[in-house]
Amino acid sequence: MATKDGEKAEVLKAFFASVFNSQTSCPQGIQPPELEDRDREQNKPPIIQEEAVNNLLCHLDTHKSMGPDGIHPRVLRELAEELAKPLSIIYQQSWLTGEVPDNWRLANVMPIYKKGQKDDPGNYRPVSLTLVPGKIMQ
Repeated sequence: MATKDGEKAEVLKAFFASVFNSQTSCPQGIQPPELEDRDREQNKPPIIQEEAVNNLLCHLDTHKSMGPDGIHPRVLRELAEELAKPLSIIYQQSWLTGEVPDNWRLANVMPIYKKGQKDDPGNYRPVSLTLVPGKIMQ
């Protein structure tokens, strides 16, 4: 029985890692069926519009949690006009290179209690809090 916060975190971490499936839903190099036809028709990468990014920033829910970077969605929403251009450039470059900024891969994983006995790690589900700019890019 873990009593200290650090011990509880280690138990949950070990459990979540034990049930994690590292296989992706689509093997590398194979596109999901819904993307295949579109890519064959256009055969070119999308253009990330600054206006589209601005629109997404302007409609962020300010009641959502901030990610591991500590930037609250309200800040991003209020600075939408200034951030739209640099973020659209980052998104476009990310799409073209197939790379995502390293810090956008960070996440705070929080255990959320589901049901049953609270001392059973299997009765918790991991919820990943990721960076808001990464969510916008998705």
